Amino acid sequence: MAGSGPDAGVAWHYGDPTAEQRALTRGGAVVDQSHLGVVRVAGPDRLTWLHSITSQDVAQLPPRTSTELLVLSPQGHVEHAAGVVDDGEATWLLTETPEGLAAWLDRMRFTLRVEVADVTDAWAAIGEPVDAEGAEGEPVTWRDPWPATAAGGTRYGPADDEHPGADRAWRLVLVPRERLVDEVRAREAAGWPLVGTWASEAVRVEAWRPRASREVDHRTVPHELDWLRTAVHLHKGCYRGQETVARVHNLGRPPRRLVMLHLDGSGHLLPEPGAAVHLVEGTQADPVPGREVGHVTSVARHHELGPVALAVVKRSAPVDERLVVDCEGGVVAAAQEVVVPGEGVSVDRPAERGPLARGLGHRPSL
Repeated sequence: MAGSGPDAGVAWHYGDPTAEQRALTRGGAVVDQSHLGVVRVAGPDRLTWLHSITSQDVAQLPPRTSTELLVLSPQGHVEHAAGVVDDGEATWLLTETPEGLAAWLDRMRFTLRVEVADVTDAWAAIGEPVDAEGAEGEPVTWRDPWPATAAGGTRYGPADDEHPGADRAWRLVLVPRERLVDEVRAREAAGWPLVGTWASEAVRVEAWRPRASREVDHRTVPHELDWLRTAVHLHKGCYRGQETVARVHNLGRPPRRLVMLHLDGSGHLLPEPGAAVHLVEGTQADPVPGREVGHVTSVARHHELGPVALAVVKRSAPVDERLVVDCEGGVVAAAQEVVVPGEGVSVDRPAERGPLARGLGHRPSL
């Protein structure tokens, strides 16, 4: 069955989504990800240039070492996201917005020795549940760093080893597009079944892994999605949007927060991405939708957890209150699992300074 929305062009499933999810979580499956975009940046200035204009420290990125970056607006909102790996000759960016990203990068070249090309028509990605970088002599491979907090990053959610995404292995292998079918068949011949995006999306939602085409809108700052773990370096030089990143981290709080929802499956209702999330009014026996506090971003039927979703809600929405989600035909109850805490403070938030005595330049005695 064909996928839809941002997964149009590849298969949603191949007839048995439950078995496909199990194969993926066991570590032996292949997923067609050829709908993703690929941007190639060549030239001797490529890494220092990308370092200067994006959220990540890639100035000294070693070959075959994966990371990810964000392109932010001047106000700090997420415009593009990309997985990054360099092969020693060029930097490869895997993204859901290849045309827009390539066009923006091309405008930012000025006189630097860089060449930007959208090579999506020539290269296709294959998804594998493998926790390994590509070795020398192997195809260009991007290993998903999520959720390990990178050097220079920080986290709002749980420690890396306690994170639900810690057990999710995922990488994307780039192959010439004309060889996509042959590469997939070779993996099937080795015993790996071909599975659809129903499976890969269910595992992604379980891991709280943000995806630009789902969790990002025109207001998104990376703090809301706990994306400072892997995509933002807090101590590098200035770049577009850096002031907002620093201000929210050091002094402010993200206006919204990512949450995982465990949906009541008894009524066989499943919301669509974009569905409104409400606080609950009325009695437990007769709940009714109250104040709207956010919207669903990703929805999946997980083979063990049942119906689940990611949603972005107001940070002020109480973390312990019941929620309901709009669906065609009614509403569905939802239990929250906190991703970004309601207080909106990272684990390394600088301590606030105490009040200074007027004119003395030191803290008053207590």
